[in-house]
Amino acid sequence: MSYAFVLAGFAVLLGGAEFLVRGAVGLAQILRVSKLVIGLTAVAFGTSAPELVVSVTAAFKGSPEIAIGNVVGSNICNVLLVLGAVAVIRPFLCTTPWLVRDGASVVFATLLMIGLGWTGTYVAGHGTLFLGLLVLFLYYCYRTEKGAPASESHAAEVDEVTGIPTSTPKALLVLAGGLIGVVAGSELLVMGATDIARTWGVSEATIGLTLIAFGTSLPELATAIVAAWRRHDEIAAGNVLGSNLFNILAVLGAASLTAPIPVPDAMLIFDFWIMLGATLVLIPFMVTKRPIGRGAGALFLIAYLGFVAAQFLGFSGMPANG
Repeated sequence: MSYAFVLAGFAVLLGGAEFLVRGAVGLAQILRVSKLVIGLTAVAFGTSAPELVVSVTAAFKGSPEIAIGNVVGSNICNVLLVLGAVAVIRPFLCTTPWLVRDGASVVFATLLMIGLGWTGTYVAGHGTLFLGLLVLFLYYCYRTEKGAPASESHAAEVDEVTGIPTSTPKALLVLAGGLIGVVAGSELLVMGATDIARTWGVSEATIGLTLIAFGTSLPELATAIVAAWRRHDEIAAGNVLGSNLFNILAVLGAASLTAPIPVPDAMLIFDFWIMLGATLVLIPFMVTKRPIGRGAGALFLIAYLGFVAAQFLGFSGMPANG
């Protein structure tokens, strides 16, 4: 039943996230909200809703290791697996100015997360700081991108959303259905994952870093692959960078406000640095304006498989679940 809960949780969660984005975008367009604002809010929040609700649910239910493992594992998965898969399908560039800015912001947020992590526990004060920085970042993006061509800003992400409802009742219905799906899927996923951790004899953090992180990153994977197939390079990379920033500032921030989030020692000495390394590996491609080719993409995928293997083989130092 635990495996059934996880599979059902993934399905309901992903379906809920898709409907949530469509409903939110549809309602925003009906209210004549600009594409830039929609891209910065409805699309960004919707695609990262699985990570947000799963981590908050885990923190509320007394499984903080799943909450933090989901954030760290998703950020690693987004770069190494998602961008690796995209690059293997089609090499792409990360040179658009707003991508460089977002990349630098993710590096800063990652360093801040690691620095605060050495206090031992993320608390409400840290969560407030993270959420405050997110608001400032969104405001800064809006100010700097306002008036820019839609193809050169977060507004372009709106064009990737399909099946948008065009009437207010339908948009509200789709939005409500998406919210219900995300919450119900998160409940099933956390319930099944905690049982699996006990059955396998591994820590909840390991499950959060691998199984749950992979599942909650599927929306980013699907969006990035579709964008790459349509030759929208900036969308594929921008979705990953935006998701990683949102994971730290919004997901970890909200989870820290829900309950204190202790940081496992193994994350301090291993997983945090893998997350930072996965973030920094994109910088040379942005600075030199060289494409991330199939060879680099293959190395990304191999690195991700190595990271997952390290979790279950004990190389990461993560203890078994007691």
